[in-house]
Amino acid sequence: MISTSTLAYILYHGYEATEGVTGFPNTGSWLIFGVVLLPIYVMVVAWFVGTPRDTKTGLLGVGYLVGITAQMWIGMFIMTLIVGLIFFGRLPEPIGSPGL
Repeated sequence: MISTSTLAYILYHGYEATEGVTGFPNTGSWLIFGVVLLPIYVMVVAWFVGTPRDTKTGLLGVGYLVGITAQMWIGMFIMTLIVGLIFFGRLPEPIGSPGL
């Protein structure tokens, strides 16, 4: 009979689920939100303070950006849960129990 730890090693190759700080405060998040998205921030501000200015169209653009962003984040969240369940045998830390 194969023990549970041996079976887990065979299935997951010795990798464990996420440990430590997970989620937003990682270095990549600051890089993406602070540097990569800077042109988007400038574009949104220009919609409202530039000339000619059209508040209705600016709000429509902001609504589209929020909708697209929410769609991507929700999709990535669901995929993260699926990948954690399939490849690590449990849900990631914010949803599942922290490090067993």
